[in-house]
Amino acid sequence: MRLFKSIDMLAEDGFGAAAIAAPAPVSFRESFSETLGDWQDKFADTEWVPDLGRDIGSFTWFRGLATLVLLCGVAISCLPDFGPISGHQKEALTGSRADQMRSQVIAPLAYGSDTGISMAATDAVRPLAQSPERPSIELVATLGRGDSLRRVLQRAGVASNEAQQATDLVASAVALGELKPGTKIDVLLGRRPAKNQARPLDQIAFRARFDLNLEVLRDGARLKLNRKPIIVDDTPLRIKGVVGSSLYRSARAAGAPTEAVQKYLRVLGTKMSVSRDIRATDEFDLIINYRRAETGEVEVGELMYAGVERDGKPQAQMLKWTSDGRTNWFEASGVGQSQGELVRPTNGRTTSGYGMRRHPILRYLRMHSGLDFGGGYGAPIYAVTDGTIIMAGRNGGYGNFVKIRHGGGLASGYGHMSRIAVRNGSRVRRGQIIGYIGSTGLSTGPHLHYELYRNGRAINPNSVKFVQRSELSGSELRKFKGELQRLKRVEPGAALRSLKSVSTKPKMEREINRLMKTSVS
Repeated sequence: MRLFKSIDMLAEDGFGAAAIAAPAPVSFRESFSETLGDWQDKFADTEWVPDLGRDIGSFTWFRGLATLVLLCGVAISCLPDFGPISGHQKEALTGSRADQMRSQVIAPLAYGSDTGISMAATDAVRPLAQSPERPSIELVATLGRGDSLRRVLQRAGVASNEAQQATDLVASAVALGELKPGTKIDVLLGRRPAKNQARPLDQIAFRARFDLNLEVLRDGARLKLNRKPIIVDDTPLRIKGVVGSSLYRSARAAGAPTEAVQKYLRVLGTKMSVSRDIRATDEFDLIINYRRAETGEVEVGELMYAGVERDGKPQAQMLKWTSDGRTNWFEASGVGQSQGELVRPTNGRTTSGYGMRRHPILRYLRMHSGLDFGGGYGAPIYAVTDGTIIMAGRNGGYGNFVKIRHGGGLASGYGHMSRIAVRNGSRVRRGQIIGYIGSTGLSTGPHLHYELYRNGRAINPNSVKFVQRSELSGSELRKFKGELQRLKRVEPGAALRSLKSVSTKPKMEREINRLMKTSVS
């Protein structure tokens, strides 16, 4: 092939000159190296692990997702196999080797017990006509709520007459009503003379009280009671400490129970503001009713004393005390206080308020000195708070009327009753039923007319919140202060000291020590 024209030929074609240059030949090896280098550069410049939180849905994001899936697949494929590793298995013992092994092991009774040798039935074995009688039966019965000791024993298999005898013996030592539900009773029944008769009662044993164990044992043909008193320490638990940043947390950290701390805060709240009047440097003082038995059981009772001290001087001293059948918290001076609103005298709605109104029967304006409550005939009427009945009977236009004196110059009246349920001079408690709604006196229908008096004058019942104060005096005040001083003499933590047992149980001695003493002597 001609790549160039001659000069003559160019001259013939016209003016000018032209040339075609061809590249030099290139080998295949050099071309592959250059291509590979280009691909390596592109691979290096490509972002294979982009942030999948950006450009979601783009080509780069899908490329990163493919890389993630590929790497996870490689990782999962490299997980090791957790299957069991096969090992050498010993051959099962047979023949004499199996007999030798069985003679050296402890086996169940059905397989020959500890000898490893079992005996098959022979001609000398004869079937029993009846199963042998068990010499005794031991069981545990539980006293349920509303249950009786006699019924529990009868359900356990004790004959009716012996169950009654055992109940009478227990009743001679402790009131049957004091037995708490859930009490566990160990019962031992002896051999019965015939299968159609009940087993005789050989023994019952249980914890009758916190300080008493009882046993009923068979003594020949009769039963006898055996009392086992338990030493009990009644020292109250006294807990003292610095208030710090939180009175509740400090008392709990000192070991006071949750319920006692909550009660302590409520009692102090009636005397002072717990958040404002108590400082971080003050000391709290709690005394809790606490009993512990020599057997290790503990009974934590209610809070008995609540106090606060500042620089060694008492800021509050509150003692729980029962007076006139009512339990209240009293200050160290013997003054107690309980606050609360008057309860509603009946459940009906208010039909007429306090103030001037036209009387429904007399038909002229007249002062209505109380509240009227609607209700069905015979609905109960309640005392708004504690007090003494100073009138109970017929009272003119009020019909059947009851008046109660509450103390502090307050009194309440209840009219138009169908029936009176209290007597003149008797004491009533808050919420006690004193009568029933009716329509006696000047009344157009069954309702309750309720009045409240202060120093003998009728006032609006809706304007009064009742505050009751009680004060101890005389011998009761002396007893109160004596109990207060006794509790304050209790040392903090004294109830947690070790309790010495006076039990006369013999000390257990090891058999090897006893044999050694015998051989030496």
